[in-house]
Amino acid sequence: MKLSYNSQREGDSIILSIKGDLIGDEAGPRLVEIISDALQSKIKNCIIDLQEVRYISSSGIGVLITMLTKMRNAGGDVYLASPSEHVKKLLIITKLNNIFTVYESLDEAKEKVK
Repeated sequence: MKLSYNSQREGDSIILSIKGDLIGDEAGPRLVEIISDALQSKIKNCIIDLQEVRYISSSGIGVLITMLTKMRNAGGDVYLASPSEHVKKLLIITKLNNIFTVYESLDEAKEKVK
């Protein structure tokens, strides 16, 4: 399933909702660009809503890590919200659950990230 996404600003955060398979194809660089643009607008937090992501490839993981690195280098952070069971397992296997803060729901993430 082709990846689609949309981003909206809420306060000091940008919320990035991703749908489909995150395989780091042509959408990867565009997602990283959203982070760069957010940083230029003085946004320091990014919440990535993974509710509708079915699959993440190793390149997709690379995209998430690139986004995280960019944000953290600028004093910000990236949070993951609503991962499916499959994505949750992947985060645990790759130990990304130790690197990213993962929230069960988007509402919880919005509540905690202020």
